[in-house]
Amino acid sequence: MVREDGKRNFALREQNGETSVFSGNTPRQAALKAARRLEPAPSEGDADRIELRLREKGTDKVHIYEGWAWRETAPDDKPDWMPSEITEANVSKKGIEHLEE
Repeated sequence: MVREDGKRNFALREQNGETSVFSGNTPRQAALKAARRLEPAPSEGDADRIELRLREKGTDKVHIYEGWAWRETAPDDKPDWMPSEITEANVSKKGIEHLEE
């Protein structure tokens, strides 16, 4: 279901049963937001890859991504409010499932 501003809502169900909602113009944008909340590793190579299953609200689609996060030094031209170490994230799409209702 697309909102007036063109963004779509995606629900992430976590293993402990909690649900978080992320919005974005594309499923990948929402998956990147979800991946930024993962526990960051010291480097990208050391990061654990976690499966993220995002259900698009208003549809029967579940977008499946592999996501990982890591710590990185902030760029030299960072704004004053930004900390010196930031969390970076990346995702890789694995596919789409359609729910049977």
